[in-house]
Amino acid sequence: MTQKITTEQLDEIQGAEALAWVEEHNARTLARLETPRFGEIRKSIKEALDDPARIPHAAIRGDFAYNFWVDEEHPRGIWRSQLASNYLQNKDEWHTLLDIDELSEKEGKSWVYEGATVLYPDYTRALIALSDGGSDAHEVREFDIDTRTFVEDGFKMPESKGAHSWINKDELVLCRDFGPGTMTDSGYPLQVRRWKRGGPMEEARVIFEGEKSDVGSFGEFDATPGWERLIVTRMTDFYSNETYILDPLVGEELRKVAVPGHVEVMPWRDWMLMRPKEEWTTGGKTFKAGSLVAAHYADAFHEDFEGFELFSPTDSSALADVTTTRHHVVVNVMHHVSNRLGILTPPTSENDGWDRRDLKLGVGFEVPNHATIAVSAVSGRDSDRLWLYTTGFTTPMTLSLVELARSGETLSAQVVRSAPTMFDAAGLEVSQHFATSEDGTRVPYFQISKEGTGPAPTLLYGYGGFEVSLTPSYLAGAGRAWLERGGTYVVANIRGGGEYGPKWHQAALKQNRHRAYEDFVAVADDLVARGVTTREQLGAQGGSNGGLLMGMMLTKYPEHFGAIVCQVPLLDMSRYHTLLAGASWMAEYGDPSDPEQWEYIKTFSPYHLFDPQREYPPVLFTTSTRDDRVHPAHARTMVAKMDEAGAAPLFYENIEGGHGGAADNEQRAKMGALAWEFLWQNLGGEEA
Repeated sequence: MTQKITTEQLDEIQGAEALAWVEEHNARTLARLETPRFGEIRKSIKEALDDPARIPHAAIRGDFAYNFWVDEEHPRGIWRSQLASNYLQNKDEWHTLLDIDELSEKEGKSWVYEGATVLYPDYTRALIALSDGGSDAHEVREFDIDTRTFVEDGFKMPESKGAHSWINKDELVLCRDFGPGTMTDSGYPLQVRRWKRGGPMEEARVIFEGEKSDVGSFGEFDATPGWERLIVTRMTDFYSNETYILDPLVGEELRKVAVPGHVEVMPWRDWMLMRPKEEWTTGGKTFKAGSLVAAHYADAFHEDFEGFELFSPTDSSALADVTTTRHHVVVNVMHHVSNRLGILTPPTSENDGWDRRDLKLGVGFEVPNHATIAVSAVSGRDSDRLWLYTTGFTTPMTLSLVELARSGETLSAQVVRSAPTMFDAAGLEVSQHFATSEDGTRVPYFQISKEGTGPAPTLLYGYGGFEVSLTPSYLAGAGRAWLERGGTYVVANIRGGGEYGPKWHQAALKQNRHRAYEDFVAVADDLVARGVTTREQLGAQGGSNGGLLMGMMLTKYPEHFGAIVCQVPLLDMSRYHTLLAGASWMAEYGDPSDPEQWEYIKTFSPYHLFDPQREYPPVLFTTSTRDDRVHPAHARTMVAKMDEAGAAPLFYENIEGGHGGAADNEQRAKMGALAWEFLWQNLGGEEA
């Protein structure tokens, strides 16, 4: 029998009553879902996650390649290195620098590695970020790479959300919690400071301070030789920024880049690259929302400067990403959620304007249909080499190396690593379709299914927020747990995402939020109309903002689905802005404390839309005790409300994992298996 508990008790993340309630619900869920099939799925996912043949993605710094590796022997992982030349020849002669499992055991902590920032240009030191249990907040310690030890009396920062960057071996840029009054309402840094070795962190010099109502202020140091500068970004809300730059060649004062708040700014050598989220006029030219604009670096600090258009979106294309190398700007453009790469080269003594050309690879380099193509700079300061990533839903990732030339000849891609095949894709077909939403908008979605099959158990996945695009990626876990067993998998590219740029995102903001939900239901109905599945066999899944999406499917559109998996969700929109990082998302959802805004926000608050008299499909809620981004109380209180009404939802809260929901591969496999077993029980029409 479920114990009675109050909202106030469930809000206490580590409260004794709350944890007892969690333990009771976890046990109830495991009793239902820990079947022999669950065990098979968990083992299969764990094997895929730990597969020793998967790509060890590396950062090349100087002569060495650095990689963080997790496997059966090292569940918390090891940070390791080897010669970059060996890595590029597909050799694995790694040397362990830091063993997180050993560190956790030694210190009695549940450490999760959050990254290493290696000092440029001598690469002798690193700043290692570690979180306890996987939360966003982390502590940072200075590490000596040569001796493979933490630096005694070196830089050390206690647990906090924030960011850090090397200026030189003896000075850092810091954005963290420096004590009372130094964090925003959203729980992010209010100040940017410069901290010199030897002095207390709390006495580090403040170089910038925003407002408490901001999302936060963040600083970084650009160490590009000849263009060294300190960059400060003040996020006034999630989509509005002010950028300030301290350029030692000009002076010791921060100067503000003269652009509106909706324009993202990226200094690159003697240019300023800018991406407006709204239509923008400067220097007598008007640029569309979602454009890429360049200006001479020195001009960008003065009003109404001249800009040069490098990319302009269309109704079917959007700028997905921008990558810079030593001499080039590489643009990744999506056309109906398919990638195309272009190379932009600034004017030279031989060329008065920007040179534009497609990135063309040599004969024999194949990219699968409906694939994701992405690039990142190997070392943007020093070279024109690119990492090239290609992957598809049924095609494992290939990692290649491309050397950009100064001229326009076809480039060759050297395949460096190829990921192993994780599941049997024989007979699977990947296709793209379009559903028509309630207002007539065409909404794309991808379908992965067996060729020529009739209605099958189908999982529809979605997100629809924060301009995040859902692009094809290899379905290792879903392939083993769902596709191989006869299920169909679908990804919906609904509004609120970034698949068609800022306009696609802004179409579902605040009072227009309902458009994202209408899009998702349109895809669900299209799947049924096309005979891909039936309503009884159709499930839906999403996490975080996608968890809010699932909450809406559950409470507003329950008759469209046979089962729903709702992960690390927002659900109580009346107070989301008061819980953890929630205040930072008011530019996305609105401010519930404003009565006028609450009128539309309450139309997408699942907690308030729940009707105890209505019938709902089976639902599984999952969250994490260590999630310090989306408060676990969202899921807890929703489940308690449904319990009281006799709706009997399933709920599982992982004690670790942060917003990702899991802290290691064992936990990831378990959380994944719980969801898949739940879906098979409710959509597959078969016993475990």
